[in-house]
Amino acid sequence: MPGVPAGVLRPGYDRAAQAAGIVHFGIGAFHRAHQAWYTDLAMAAGDADWGILGVSLRSPSVARQMNPQDGLYTVTECSAQGNATRIVGSVQRVIVASEDGEAVIGALAAPETRIVTFTITEKGYCRAADGSLDPFLAHAGSIYPFLEAGLRRRRDSGLPGLTLLSCDNLAHNGRQLERLTAEYLTQVDPALARWVARECTFPCSMVDRIVPATTAADRKAVAAAIGLEDDGAVMTEPFSQWVIEDRFAGAHPGWERVGADLVSDVAPYEAAKLRMLNGAHSALAYLGLEHGHSFVHEAVSDPAIRPLIERLMRVEALPTISAAPGQDLNAYADALLERFGNPALNHRLIQIAMDGSQKVPQRWLETLAENRALGRECPAILAALAAWLRHVRGDNEASWGPVDDPKAGALSDTWRGHEVAGVIAAVLGRDGIVASAWDPQPDEVAQLASLLAR
Repeated sequence: MPGVPAGVLRPGYDRAAQAAGIVHFGIGAFHRAHQAWYTDLAMAAGDADWGILGVSLRSPSVARQMNPQDGLYTVTECSAQGNATRIVGSVQRVIVASEDGEAVIGALAAPETRIVTFTITEKGYCRAADGSLDPFLAHAGSIYPFLEAGLRRRRDSGLPGLTLLSCDNLAHNGRQLERLTAEYLTQVDPALARWVARECTFPCSMVDRIVPATTAADRKAVAAAIGLEDDGAVMTEPFSQWVIEDRFAGAHPGWERVGADLVSDVAPYEAAKLRMLNGAHSALAYLGLEHGHSFVHEAVSDPAIRPLIERLMRVEALPTISAAPGQDLNAYADALLERFGNPALNHRLIQIAMDGSQKVPQRWLETLAENRALGRECPAILAALAAWLRHVRGDNEASWGPVDDPKAGALSDTWRGHEVAGVIAAVLGRDGIVASAWDPQPDEVAQLASLLAR
């Protein structure tokens, strides 16, 4: 790559000679800093034919950024010690499904394709309140019609099944994707559903890397570092983790040779990530925003907030996790606090605060339910939950703009015509907007009401 400074790492393989072995749905910044980055490292280590075809279900923005750059982009690791930039070459192109659905189906049905990965966020799975598939959402531009058409074409062509690998922050993400896909296919094509059950696999995985939204200032800094404009630039932290259930339908890149872990059971790592990291992140977001902070590193340094975050991780979440052999959860909490405090990483709290109704159950409510069963209280999670309820009421809108949540209207409406206890029941009760295994009991309702009254 002429003109790129020698200190900038670049793909160590012939990109033009690589077939595309992976289709990825949801090619946002996180995927580019994580799974595509690992795949780039694996190809640089000698694995061939694992190029990635990215799919944006609706928005053309990533395609407009990356296709003119032939899929190339940079990942910059930011720390107090300085920044390190790498040019990543694993992404070959980005397809906009709403503009060229046939290209998506063709990619899924291509003989070279062996793996489909997903970072479509919690709401992308189209779950109803009870966890089952929401038929209306599933048929309205979701992943499922594309999977149906692509997998049918593979079956009819005599091709083998695929590994469908969820990389989203969902408990038991592979099992959920498997169950929801089966529900959809059983409704539209039972024979195809049976073929998929025999021929495809749905491994669980846990992904971890903090990836803030890229700013104009970030792109300017990258341009200065590499001497080229990069519209697809991604900024991230030096830390990364990927734990994958070793349950593949066929071949896979040597991700385990470049830092990923293949394990028989992802659950302990997933629980630690969801309840400790993600739970603390959401708490930092809602508590931090109402204290006037913009970034994670500001919120975690606030003496009014940090003790709650430490308690949430070490006292409330940690005891609910059955650690895997060698998994040191106290050391994990130490590492998380250090990562949160990284001053070179401007991770916006308002970004984390998005889609809270989809995140609160697995990040907080499951922990509350397990602690209650053991007779333990969770004042830190309740304080965070109260901050979230104030956020969806609209308390932060003057400073941070409208609430960004698929259920924002319903959440806001609960505050009109209800007493505080009624709001709590309408949002968190057994049949509430974010119903879960934790149905608040009278003493917990009283604690939340007290916190909300402050």
